[in-house]
Amino acid sequence: MLSRIGVLIVLTATLADAADRSLQQNPELEKYFQDQVSQIEQQESLLNYETLDQWEAARPKLRGQLFDMLGLSPLPERTPLRAQVTGTIEEAEFRVEKIHFQSSPGLYVTGNLYLPKVVEKPLPTILYVCGHARVEKDGVSFGNKTAYHHHGAWFARNGYACLTIDTLQLGEIAGIHHGTYRYDRWWWNSRGYTPAGVEAWNCIRALDYLETRSEVDADRIGVTGRSGGGAYSWWIAALDDRIKCAVPVAGITSLRNHVVDGCVEGHCDCMYMVNTYRWDYATVAALVAPRPLLISNTDKDSIFPLDGVVHVHQQVAHIYDLYNQPQHHGLHITEGPHKDTQELRVHAFRWFNRWLRQDEGLIETAATKFFEPEQLKVFSAPPNDQENTVIDETFVPASFGVRGTDGGTAAVDRVLADPEQWRQQMVSQLRRQSFAAWPDSQQHWKPDNSIRLERLPVARDGVYTVSRIHFQSQQHVNLFVDVVVRNVDRGAPADHSLSEIQQLELFYADQQHWDDYAFQIFNTEGSATDSQKAFDAYLHKHTAGQGHAVAVFAPRGIGSHAYVGDKKKLTQIERRYQLIGTTCDTMRIWDLRRALQIVRSQIKSGAKLALAESGTHGGTVLLASLFEEPVDAVRIHRLTEHTPPSFAVLNLRKVMDTNQIPPALAALRVPVLLQHVERTSLPFVDQLTSDKRWPGKAVQFAAP
Repeated sequence: MLSRIGVLIVLTATLADAADRSLQQNPELEKYFQDQVSQIEQQESLLNYETLDQWEAARPKLRGQLFDMLGLSPLPERTPLRAQVTGTIEEAEFRVEKIHFQSSPGLYVTGNLYLPKVVEKPLPTILYVCGHARVEKDGVSFGNKTAYHHHGAWFARNGYACLTIDTLQLGEIAGIHHGTYRYDRWWWNSRGYTPAGVEAWNCIRALDYLETRSEVDADRIGVTGRSGGGAYSWWIAALDDRIKCAVPVAGITSLRNHVVDGCVEGHCDCMYMVNTYRWDYATVAALVAPRPLLISNTDKDSIFPLDGVVHVHQQVAHIYDLYNQPQHHGLHITEGPHKDTQELRVHAFRWFNRWLRQDEGLIETAATKFFEPEQLKVFSAPPNDQENTVIDETFVPASFGVRGTDGGTAAVDRVLADPEQWRQQMVSQLRRQSFAAWPDSQQHWKPDNSIRLERLPVARDGVYTVSRIHFQSQQHVNLFVDVVVRNVDRGAPADHSLSEIQQLELFYADQQHWDDYAFQIFNTEGSATDSQKAFDAYLHKHTAGQGHAVAVFAPRGIGSHAYVGDKKKLTQIERRYQLIGTTCDTMRIWDLRRALQIVRSQIKSGAKLALAESGTHGGTVLLASLFEEPVDAVRIHRLTEHTPPSFAVLNLRKVMDTNQIPPALAALRVPVLLQHVERTSLPFVDQLTSDKRWPGKAVQFAAP
């Protein structure tokens, strides 16, 4: 009997089987996500493909989109693998080679290659990708490949070659899968990064490696794995036609299960592509067609629920029917929880025998374990040049935003050759890569113009009059903007009409500034803090003139619209946004656009209108200004380097430098004031807008 004393082995889907769902305390938000998922289901239904010709025409584009959503477009360079075998284990029926290769320089993949004892001709081969299994002893990771080694052993004992590879997280060199789940790495969204892309790339390079081995029949390669490994089976089978047969186990369910039913709360980031093109997950599965595909799951799996698995199967079955290959597509459901059960293994083995060996015989050999984890370890110590632990910082290249250059004089010259063309290209790319989920990108959406005005009681009677304008930003997102006017006669509030306003500054408030505003306007008790006093001074200054006003706006999730829940629940709400192809910050930019539209509709035609913020959301205001009719000015308090970690717009860093480009784009149409910003911190903006050829507006720097 094998000893497991002192070794921690934990098999999980990713994090938890029973997640505490985060939408129950936010009913309108729940309706919003339900509506968004319904839209995606209708738009992306595979049943919309009525003929095989329609599907075949769409398939290359869809595969290209999947590469893009995994951060693999353009595809990384296929650099030398530098594969090495560090040791061999001999068993009576098979042998195991301990190998590593570099899928990119410094990105190490550790694995075990299982081979029959005698190999007389090239063999059918399985790429086995592992689920999340922590196998450690005294703080040393042996890799999740050791927890699943019974699969590789079975294949080798039955005439296959099988390469079992570690994943980025829980491998011998532990990277991170939990960027947004646990570590607040929301910049992953802005970078267009997901660890699913690394896993997919490692699988692609694993196939490259297998093709170098004389024992491998490159025309008979299959893939399987469970849980996280089930997901990676989907990525590689959808992306690479070298996979001839696939059995993803407990690795897929519907978008509805993840977003509405809350399965996202039990999964880490490796399970998801960056959903730029707003797919349901059946589209990933359909890209495997018409190759043999068995979808395998248990009936009581709480993080891959049965109804969603069946939904995916039914959608994909339609594509196989178009190919007239229904026998190539199967659904296997067995009783049990989220667990590596023998029943799941047996059917997978039979599926591979059927399609890779034309063998319909019974499975007579059980998948049993042979080794201690230490025996399968590849490295005695991690290599000094490893990039696994920091691969998220470089895997998806960042863009400056001027093609062919990283900034400087060359970038300025390229922009000034045709500034309007540059602006249009950048705006178009943003719409496609970052803002596809905005309502005006959806054909069915029409704005709700039922605006309701409310005059609010103000604690400081006689000082200000506040008119609250209620409006709908999109379906199930009901917001308001407060218009603050100072009374000329402090004895009693004047009967101000919004149509009499001649100059208005729309102020985008973060949580701190909303709290400061609410204290100054509506609170009668307590002493003001310095921050609250500063906001009062701001209101006093910008409402001092006749007909001058300030509109204070807090978007979804902020101020009176704040979501309910602790940090863990709020994290899972943010993650739901990324699954529907956006981020909360992306939709807040849309909310600001809608607030600007509403305010314009209520004030005097020809009145001066400015946009402002005084916190950490300069990027929000600048980006919103690119998509609306020009205002008279944009005033930004500060620009934090590459935006604050909490600010994330889908794929933004794939499109542009988030500090250097938005101010320049905005200044092509409106004057921009950058307060508390040194010229030297934005050299491109300064050089570009100071050039005598510059056709746009001024950018003023007001350093502290």
